[in-house]
Amino acid sequence: MSKKLKVTFWGGVGSVTGANFQVEGEGFNFLVDCGLLQGVPESEEENKKPFPFDPVKVDNLFVTHAHMDHIGKIPKLVKEGFSGTIYSTPETREIAEIMLQDALKIMTNDSLGDESQLLYSQGDLYKTFTLWKTIEYHEETSIDNNFSVYLKDAGHILGSSMIEFNFDGTKFVFTGDTGNSPTPLLRDTEKIIDATYMVMDSVYGDRNHEPKVERDKKFKRIVEETISSGGALVIPAFSLERTQVLLYLLNNLIEDKLIRSVPVFLDSPLAIKVTEIYKRSFDNFNKEVNQEIKEGDDIFNFPKLHITKSSMDSREIVRVPNPKIIIAGSGMSSGGRIIHHEANFIGDSNSTILLVGYQAIGTLGREISQKPKYVEIKGETIEVKARIENILGYSSHKDSDALIDFVSNTKDSLKKVFVAMGEPSASVFLAQKLRDYLEVDAVYPQRGKSYELEY
Repeated sequence: MSKKLKVTFWGGVGSVTGANFQVEGEGFNFLVDCGLLQGVPESEEENKKPFPFDPVKVDNLFVTHAHMDHIGKIPKLVKEGFSGTIYSTPETREIAEIMLQDALKIMTNDSLGDESQLLYSQGDLYKTFTLWKTIEYHEETSIDNNFSVYLKDAGHILGSSMIEFNFDGTKFVFTGDTGNSPTPLLRDTEKIIDATYMVMDSVYGDRNHEPKVERDKKFKRIVEETISSGGALVIPAFSLERTQVLLYLLNNLIEDKLIRSVPVFLDSPLAIKVTEIYKRSFDNFNKEVNQEIKEGDDIFNFPKLHITKSSMDSREIVRVPNPKIIIAGSGMSSGGRIIHHEANFIGDSNSTILLVGYQAIGTLGREISQKPKYVEIKGETIEVKARIENILGYSSHKDSDALIDFVSNTKDSLKKVFVAMGEPSASVFLAQKLRDYLEVDAVYPQRGKSYELEY
């Protein structure tokens, strides 16, 4: 006689961010990811609301990777009563500790001493990591004798995993975010070949990236042209993965003398800390990068690289003569040090703003990507004279065709796939494409709705 399990989509639906899924059945009640809603006007208000389920009754939390839209509300979950076990890869745990500590620091500064405005406290953060255990890739782990979990490499960021839950032979896979393989640094996304049910990402479900050869040529061209014009190349970059990829690319271009060596500023305290973890984790890199490291290449370091830790040093960058390259967070220009660099250089016709990642609706990055004549930054209206460039190929997410190809490996065993973690248009488009191309039962789930599955 078949048993039933129920999956509820509390987040990660109707938006790229805020991943939060609940799975319940006889003897188990667990979550997959517990992330912040980001990049929309109502996000701050939504993130402060109580969870729509009772955290006390949740047994376990499984974390796919350490981006804030997947981990940002975990300490809040603990604050509201969760005392179960948190599971992830070791790398995800290590990065999450840095990311969540940085987020608390920002919240504390923004709160102006009003602790009631904080999502969680230092104590909540400390308790979170007393509950957190790690699982290596390809290590079958039994959970309370109700089911087992098995982690595969998602190839998205360092430590990212796809989580296979095995219920008496029924495999329910949560992909988290799947990587844009092959990537400059990481191993390829592993194949899923025998999933019964799947919850998958769809950030780029309705469009494709430019070819990887073209993205590298474009990056080199933009760097060369900005240097030749005597401007500043300003790159808003996510601290986790995107910054490390950019450092690696610049390292190769400079060491191979393919571009002129100019000052490069890594102006992100968080990215600096994350890069140190990457330096210790080269076993997660692909074979080509590993070979470079074995041959003595310090892949994240090169002449004229300046690590800018203090805010005072950050403000002094504008005084350094052009040409120069500035890499700073946040990746969507929604905060952080990148804001004052954009304010300084977006009005300079010799300079370039280079967007190398997804820009959510409602963010300054999204506005800049549309090449407006004027933009408002920190209350000042500035005429946009700088070149605005965009390279989607360095996205850490699979594009539409790659997502179809990924699902095709398991289409014969797949009973249902839930298409989530994308803007509605992208998710709906991909779900239809999966139905048309692979003839699988692809569903765009509703937020807050529960779906009953058999196993």
